[in-house]
Amino acid sequence: MWGLLTVHSIVILLFAILGWAVRKKEGYWLISGFASRPKEEQEELIRNGYPQKMGGLLIVTAIGMLFLLPLMFTSFRYAMEVQFGFMFIFLMGGMIFLTKYEVPIKRKRSYIISISSFIVIIGGLSALSYFSYQGYELVTKEESFEITGMYGNEWEYEDITSIELMEKLPEVTVRTNGVGLPALSKGHFKVRGYGSSLLFIQKGSSPYIYIELGNKKIFINDKDSDQTRLWFEQVSEKAKLTQ
Repeated sequence: MWGLLTVHSIVILLFAILGWAVRKKEGYWLISGFASRPKEEQEELIRNGYPQKMGGLLIVTAIGMLFLLPLMFTSFRYAMEVQFGFMFIFLMGGMIFLTKYEVPIKRKRSYIISISSFIVIIGGLSALSYFSYQGYELVTKEESFEITGMYGNEWEYEDITSIELMEKLPEVTVRTNGVGLPALSKGHFKVRGYGSSLLFIQKGSSPYIYIELGNKKIFINDKDSDQTRLWFEQVSEKAKLTQ
């Protein structure tokens, strides 16, 4: 939690400083592409109030994220998603609105680019969130077991060197390539005492299965503790048959 809180705080501070520098200190060069424009366009944009309003947009975005920050200290499971969802939607929606202050000759093209970017980014984030929240299953087969869904794969029983049922999950220290959500962790993480590991974890739902296959380390569980124990028994039995 404290890592996420630090990231959110840094983002809020960054937006606030950039907005203040642009709006109050006329640091218009901080706006992407502004410094490379012809001087005549820069002057027209300033007369239209475009850079000043862009600075204001950044400040208001920071204030909105600060207002939502206390959600991190509540039991609300989707505080992170609400925070960053607000940031993307409000910021990009604001940029589309500010296109009306563009120089007339570039206004139509800016609208098209801004709206297209909004659709692509929001669509991509929505698709990523959808697949991230999709569940997973541990499926036992004759010679192998498979973990379905994103980051899943199939492994041979004969490659299992160790399997253990844990009541407590070791400390997860770093996410290297995965999805870390308030109630779910999927993908590649570093685990204290185990190093780089592949996690399929429903947080707060013990027990947890630990499977070691050579240099591959996997932690997996289900929301239903009985299902987790069944997976453990199935894989353990199959692994014994090949040894």
